[in-house]
Amino acid sequence: MNPSSPDRQRLLDLVRRHGWNATAFQTVGAGYNYFFHGDACVAYVDTGRAWVAAGAPIAAAEAVANVAKIFARAARSAGKRCCFFATEDHFQETTAEDFESFQVGEQPVWDPRQWPATLANHPSLREQLRRARAKGVTVRETRGELISGPLRDALDRVAARWIATHDMAPMGFLVNIQPFGTLVDRACFVAELNGRVCGFASVIPVPARGGWFIEHLIRDPSAPNGTGELLVNAVMQWAKDADCGWLTLGLAPLAGDVSGFLRFTRRIASPLYDFDGLRAYKAKLNPQSWSVIHLTYPNSQSPAISILDVLSAFTRGGFLRFGIRSILRGPTFLLRAIATLLVPWTILLAATPVYPWFGTPYVKWAWVIFDVLLALGLFGMLRRPKVSGMTVLAMAVTCDAALTLLQAVVWNARRITNIGEALIVFVACAGPAFLAVVLWGARARMVRAHRI
Repeated sequence: MNPSSPDRQRLLDLVRRHGWNATAFQTVGAGYNYFFHGDACVAYVDTGRAWVAAGAPIAAAEAVANVAKIFARAARSAGKRCCFFATEDHFQETTAEDFESFQVGEQPVWDPRQWPATLANHPSLREQLRRARAKGVTVRETRGELISGPLRDALDRVAARWIATHDMAPMGFLVNIQPFGTLVDRACFVAELNGRVCGFASVIPVPARGGWFIEHLIRDPSAPNGTGELLVNAVMQWAKDADCGWLTLGLAPLAGDVSGFLRFTRRIASPLYDFDGLRAYKAKLNPQSWSVIHLTYPNSQSPAISILDVLSAFTRGGFLRFGIRSILRGPTFLLRAIATLLVPWTILLAATPVYPWFGTPYVKWAWVIFDVLLALGLFGMLRRPKVSGMTVLAMAVTCDAALTLLQAVVWNARRITNIGEALIVFVACAGPAFLAVVLWGARARMVRAHRI
C-alpha cells in the first residue's frame, strides 16, 4: 500500500526532528510503508513474508528501543518476520536484550571542515581534481526544488546511462535510483562539460547529526576521469562553508570485519558487484573514520532467514525475477563465461563423427568454423565493446539458433535413439537461443549507455 501524502508529511516532520541514521531521509520517498507509534515511525518494505525496516526507528533517542520492540510485535501479529537493515552501534547496544546484530558493511565519515587538510595531504586526490578541471568540467549547486524542465531531463538521462553500465538489474529499497523523488530539503551538485550535464551528486540531510549524506554520486559513462572526485570536492567545500561536521557517502556493503559467510559471498558475487572496488573508491577520498553498519533482527529469528529477507527487499519481487532481469541485460561475466565455454564445445564439435549428427562433413565443419568465429567475436567484444559489433554477433547467433533448430527438426529428430542423444540435441538448440537473448540484451544496454 502506498502511504498517503499526510503520512509522508508526518514522517518528514519526524525525520527533521529525529533523523539520526543516514537512511532516515531516504524513506520519505516512494516505495516504503510506515508504521507509526506515537511520535515515532518505522519505515519498511513488505516483502510478502517480512517487514524489512530501513535503518532504526525514527524517534527520540530514548524511545528507539521500545519502538523497535513494538514494531517486531506488530510484525508477528501480522504473520511476518522483521529486521532492521543499516543500523549503527548505538541501536545494537540499546536493543541487545531483544535483538541480535551482525556487521554487513562500513560507512565512511568525513568532517568537511577537515577537507582542505585532506586535499593538502593527498596529491593523488588533487591530481584527479586537476584532470577533470583541465578537461573543462565545472560543478554548480542547485537546490532540489529548482530541478525541473531541461535540467531534470538531463539528469534523468545521465542516471539512465549510468544504470545501463551495470550488469545487475536495478535494485530497490535503499539503493533505488530515484534521486529527485523528494525534492524538499535536498541539494544537488551538477557537473557540466561544454554546457552538457556529465554527472551529479544528490545530497540529503541527516538532521539529528547536523550532517549530510551524498545519496547518489552519478557520473556519465563518457565523463572525464576525476568528475566524481570534483563533485565530492564541491559538496565538501559547501558543507565546510556551512560549518558542517559530519558527512557520509553511505554504506560500503560487505566491507570491514564481516563474517566468514559474508566474506565468501563478497568473493563469489564479485563478477556481479564490485564490493572491493566501491570500498576502495570511498577509501581513496580519505574519510576521517568508518562506522560499522549492522543488520539487526529479533533474537528468536534465524540470521540466515534475516539475510534472505533483506535480499528480497533489495531485489524487488524475488530472486528469480531479479536473476532473469539481470540475465536479460547481457551481463559481462555471463558473456565471458559463454565465450570460455565455447572453446571446449567447439573442440568436442570438431571431434564428433559426421553421422548421425550432421549428415555431411560440410555441415559439421561449417558449424565448427562458425563457433570459432563466434568465440573470437565474443572475446573481441569483451575487450573493446561496440554497439555495431554486438549487433552483428546478436544477428549471427539468432540465425545460428534458427538453423540449429531447423537441423534438429529435419535431420536429428528422426535419428535420436535414447535420452542421452535427445539431451545433446536439446542443449545444441537451447545454447544458441539463450546466447541470442543475452546478446540482444547486452546490445540494448550498450545502446542505453551510449545514448545522449
